[in-house]
Amino acid sequence: MFKDPFDPKTLLGRRPCSCGGNHAQRDHDRLSAAAVPAGEEDRWNRVVDAAVLRAVFPVDAQRRQFLKTVGAATAMAAISSVLPLGAAREAFAQGGAPEKKDLKVGFIPITCATPIIMAHPMGFYSKQGLNVEVVKTAGWAVIRDKSLAKEYDASHMLSPMPIAISLGVGSNPVPWTMPAIENINGQAITLANKHKDKRNPKDWKGFRFAVPFDYSMHNYLLRYYVAEHGLDPDKDISIRSVPPPEMVANLRADNIDGYLGPDPFNQRAVFDGIGFIHLLTKELWDGHPCCAFTVSKEFATQNPNSYRALLKSIIDATAYAHKQENRKEIAKAIAPANYLNQPETVLEQILTGTYADGLGGVKKDPERIDFDPFPWNQFAIWIMTQMKRWGQLKADVDYAKVASEVYLATDTASMMKEMGLTPPDPSKKTIVVMGKPFDASKPDDYVNSFAIKRT
Repeated sequence: MFKDPFDPKTLLGRRPCSCGGNHAQRDHDRLSAAAVPAGEEDRWNRVVDAAVLRAVFPVDAQRRQFLKTVGAATAMAAISSVLPLGAAREAFAQGGAPEKKDLKVGFIPITCATPIIMAHPMGFYSKQGLNVEVVKTAGWAVIRDKSLAKEYDASHMLSPMPIAISLGVGSNPVPWTMPAIENINGQAITLANKHKDKRNPKDWKGFRFAVPFDYSMHNYLLRYYVAEHGLDPDKDISIRSVPPPEMVANLRADNIDGYLGPDPFNQRAVFDGIGFIHLLTKELWDGHPCCAFTVSKEFATQNPNSYRALLKSIIDATAYAHKQENRKEIAKAIAPANYLNQPETVLEQILTGTYADGLGGVKKDPERIDFDPFPWNQFAIWIMTQMKRWGQLKADVDYAKVASEVYLATDTASMMKEMGLTPPDPSKKTIVVMGKPFDASKPDDYVNSFAIKRT
């Protein structure tokens, strides 16, 4: 079925063969030796071409004689003038129509959700035939609960959340999937202005910190950072969950001394003159994941075409956001009240990486935040080691199995190829956190290597 139908030697008729193919037994060896494309997309293009040619030439001998007479190139041009083969191939690649066109996608109003948000005003959802309502949501627990209750068809989540939901950590276990990372880097530790003379974490005993959620990169990176400086995050400081939109108000009211949180609220504290950026989290782990696009396994299984269209929208938007030259346009698109409700200048500082640090300086770091959809399984394994380290994950776990079931790298790689993008080699990922390499093949050794931990 994958042979070249424009080759006059290829048979498309329905003559029986012991192998089950549509050719005579005497032709089996010759047909088996014919070239078959190595790529999946090229193979299925052959299927589409063959279907078209069968329709044009119901009698296979006529097709073969025609191709011998005029040649493949002339035949292809003649047929394409009536039915463009490119359009037929694209229609086949897209599969059927979305099972659900009207969809709700929940999001938290932070810059980490940029691809999910911008895909609405900039037309990435409608391009795939979807009518998506992006719903601003108050906090991560609400996002989780509304997603579990099926009020949202898909949602913006913190990258550890699909793992926690699937494993039943903090909620009943429900199979959840994460086919795309939303952003890498893009977080910071912000401290109140009164602490400008306390830049050494060893001086932070008694500090009150906020993070967005217990199951967040923010929580794990803050714990990692202070523990590397000799502080026990459960004894020497206090950490509590605060919805990101409430972080600035809590800092202003002196309810907290600082937070490791998402933007725009780090930059907003500087803009409002109440805090300063102590460090960007990329200084701890350059290229770390943060937020993600997620769907339940049930939704992906029951609505495969809607799922594919959503994922394609997100990957397309993420690729657009990755390009620095598009960042100012994006800042303008996501600034309005129904999205982030932030001054455009604040978002430009974050997205372009030229920003005031609250200490009197202006810094330039184009990779302060970046957008890369590939859901590395190594990310998931590192996250589970931190769940284990801090006592959130008490049972033994097959790290690699859970990572592959939740972080759908195969789906993402396939979609990227289909869109003309080049996915990375999934086996080649280097992770170094505060100078310490992480070997994803030895997660238990990694957990046991830390002096400060709960396990």
